[in-house]
Amino acid sequence: MRFVGTALVLLLTACASAGTSRQPAPEAMGTLAQVMRGILFTNSNILFDVQSIDPGNPPPADASGGATARFSGIYAGWQVVENAAIALGEAANLITIPGRLCENGLPVPLSEDNWAEFTQNLKDAADVMLVAAEARDQEAASDATNNVADACYFCHEAYRDAPPRCTP
Repeated sequence: MRFVGTALVLLLTACASAGTSRQPAPEAMGTLAQVMRGILFTNSNILFDVQSIDPGNPPPADASGGATARFSGIYAGWQVVENAAIALGEAANLITIPGRLCENGLPVPLSEDNWAEFTQNLKDAADVMLVAAEARDQEAASDATNNVADACYFCHEAYRDAPPRCTP
């Protein structure tokens, strides 16, 4: 009986310690400019294409060339628009990771009130676009690109276009 009691205590201790393990904190890998160029620029342009290309009737995929062209048709139509909207919303989280640096080597201005406002505007614009994409509504998606453009513009005006870049 004593063995069973000891085994039970050990088992409970192991379960309790397993439940308290923590995930490592996210770490910034690239600079803010690299995240902007690699995720936000690429995916926002996919969203802007909705203004002139109906995702429900996309042009044929390019079968020539390298991997980008070869796999361009795997995800197509509205799914591409949905994925791009999700990428913008998720990128808003990525650009708020502590420790990320601007291209000039200074920390991303996370403590600035307008930084929080700008990242929230990006999330909101991504949400509006995602709803339009899920509804397969080209007109609503085209209108939603205004929200995306505004979110980009106001942040760029404060942090990208005014030297030194990425500082208020």
